[in-house]
Amino acid sequence: MEPEINLRATLECGQVFHWQERDDGAWEGLIGNVHAVVRENAVGLEVVQGDPAAVARYFALDHDLGRIYAGFPRDATMLAALDFCRGLRIIRQPAWECLATFITSSMKQVTHIRQMSHALRARFGRGVRGSRLRSYPSPAALAAASEEDLRGCGLGYRAKNLRATAQRVASGEADLEAWRQLDDAALREALCTLPGVGRKVANCVMLFGFERCGAFPVDTWIARIMREHYWRGRAKPTPLALERRLAKRFGPHAGYAQQYLFHHARMTQRRARR
Repeated sequence: MEPEINLRATLECGQVFHWQERDDGAWEGLIGNVHAVVRENAVGLEVVQGDPAAVARYFALDHDLGRIYAGFPRDATMLAALDFCRGLRIIRQPAWECLATFITSSMKQVTHIRQMSHALRARFGRGVRGSRLRSYPSPAALAAASEEDLRGCGLGYRAKNLRATAQRVASGEADLEAWRQLDDAALREALCTLPGVGRKVANCVMLFGFERCGAFPVDTWIARIMREHYWRGRAKPTPLALERRLAKRFGPHAGYAQQYLFHHARMTQRRARR
């Protein structure tokens, strides 16, 4: 039996920002600098174009969702999110692309992050053979860009931080591949030394770029859910207090629980406002 996947939820839940749905129902994007076209079918994920092994790794088809679900708490809030998002998988993104994208995500909605990602690719990315898509710009490409040029891609104040971090990565001062060997606490600390990276962005990068599935990013959506459904006490908790308590509650796959809760809340509340 093929691994379960909810392709739309996986690609629209706010972890990756460049994939596009085609008229034929397939999704087109890049895995690093390699073109891929995939489609969800009755039994799993169909690779229309691309390397099946690379696609399977990117979409984390080896993650045992049944075991992950078994570790979720059985409360009504989590079960509703699980029912809505079942099959959503945490993608294994290239670390630099993930880091750079989430530096630009500060105080922005998913739609705006997508727009910035596409603008950066169009201006600074390289063409990909057999595709009209362009790769995410390398650290060297963004390090060489001016802050004004980056602002021209809609980044605003984020341009300064993205450029400064790109310079550190391009120079080797911030060695993302070497950082893979660090434990969670040391990796978070290293990421937080980079311009534009606070604890929330660091946790996003750990989860989506370094496959640290216990990382639990806390943004305004998650903070609201946690306060309403999981926090007991009169005092308003800080994001750090929420993160620590709930990472412990949700266990080694807390990042999966977070993403299910986030996507469910964002989508259902957006529909309710229509």
